[in-house]
Amino acid sequence: MLSSAALRQWRCWRPPAALPRTLSTAPLQEPAEPRMVSAVPGPKSTKLHTELSKMQSMDSVHFFADYDRSFGNYIIDVDGNTMLDVFTQISSVPIGYNHPALLNAFNSDSALRALVNRPALGVYPGADWVDQLHNVMMSVAPEGLDQITTMMCGSCSNENAFKLMHFKHMEKERGGRAFTEEEMQSCMINQAPGTPDLSVLSFHGGFHGRTAASLACTHSKYIHKVDVPLAQWQVSDFPRYKYPLEEFQRENEAEDERCLAMAEDVITESRKTGPIITGVIVEPIQAEGGDHHGSNRWFQGLQDICAKHDIVYLIDEVQTGGGPTGKMWCHEWFDLKESPDIVTFSKKMLTGGLYHKKDLRPKQAYRIFNTWVGDPGKLILLDAVLKTIRSENLLEETQKAGSVLLDGLVDLQNRFPSLLNSARGRGTFCAVNCDSGARRDSILNKLRELGVHAGGCGEAAIRLRPALVFKQHHANIFLQKFEDVLKTL
Repeated sequence: MLSSAALRQWRCWRPPAALPRTLSTAPLQEPAEPRMVSAVPGPKSTKLHTELSKMQSMDSVHFFADYDRSFGNYIIDVDGNTMLDVFTQISSVPIGYNHPALLNAFNSDSALRALVNRPALGVYPGADWVDQLHNVMMSVAPEGLDQITTMMCGSCSNENAFKLMHFKHMEKERGGRAFTEEEMQSCMINQAPGTPDLSVLSFHGGFHGRTAASLACTHSKYIHKVDVPLAQWQVSDFPRYKYPLEEFQRENEAEDERCLAMAEDVITESRKTGPIITGVIVEPIQAEGGDHHGSNRWFQGLQDICAKHDIVYLIDEVQTGGGPTGKMWCHEWFDLKESPDIVTFSKKMLTGGLYHKKDLRPKQAYRIFNTWVGDPGKLILLDAVLKTIRSENLLEETQKAGSVLLDGLVDLQNRFPSLLNSARGRGTFCAVNCDSGARRDSILNKLRELGVHAGGCGEAAIRLRPALVFKQHHANIFLQKFEDVLKTL
């Protein structure tokens, strides 16, 4: 029991009129160009990694960053190296480092309290949560998708999207009846009929996450999957085009038809031999798997196949969503008859989640659920990002910068045909292949020595994932550094 003195203190307590601000307001400026003062990783990064390794196995770390000093399109490491960042935390930085709109997003007491008092949104949402979903998330919802569920990351977004696919199929199978006692009991030990033999069709080269079901649909690198027991779900071919596209139109059209026929055959066969496919998951651009693109015909054809077989069409926009292709959603480029049934997202959207059609709503509570089901603090940041995209016309700017970037990559591959090939991209979401994986790795290391931080994907591709504030002059800086490296090879 509280003492009388403690009770008096509690009754007299009032929240402060203004919470103290500790964030420095000193203005930062974007560097004019890269500046290197040491190798990467430098001595400070190396020392920090040694200390980290005592507690954690994370040999994937490239270097340690100084996020107090990084700004705009430039990341600065702890050794003071200033690098033009065209990889941006694996495509997850929307408007550059330390953008004032984001630094100021938590200036209000209400925003700070949303950050501190993180709610279990599925059971105790705050009074402003409906407005946040409507004003922020639904303001960029793909046309025709009026349902939104926020999540924490791309993997759990896809996992829960798979559940919606299976729920819809089983609801149809049951004819709307209630669960039987046998279904409720058998599912507790992962047995039929409560645990049905269902699957999701995915594609070679795809990446959809590292949790169990999403990993079963991932086919990009063995290191993601080896030693992990996973469901034996079906996989089909994603088109592999010849470049330049305009020179291989007939061959690439035939590739589309081959892959569409294979996908439909796999779906049809699943009805006979199982597991029964309830939906298809596909990336607009297979990013992690090698930046493989599909044509409008490919994505339209997949949608037609899904409609024909009454299964769910899911487009995974975790990497492509949020504007890097020059549209808010990459699938907007595909001239689909209607929106996909589900669109998942994360990365540049700062929160994970899924948009979906109303007919996929589960009928029972707790079917799509976890402790947090998202984070209001992330929506506060996303609101600032979306307002910046609109006020600074960043989608249009991304298309302009992307044109410079892609034209430059095409020019370089024409001048260095023994080193580069297959330049491709939408917006600044660009890539080019090297003649080998070893060559790609060497080029990335040499670029970093010159102050450019880029990334790789697939067997031999260099992928570019700049922020939406990446302008045409940044593209020219990158292209000049890239040319400098190629001249040394």
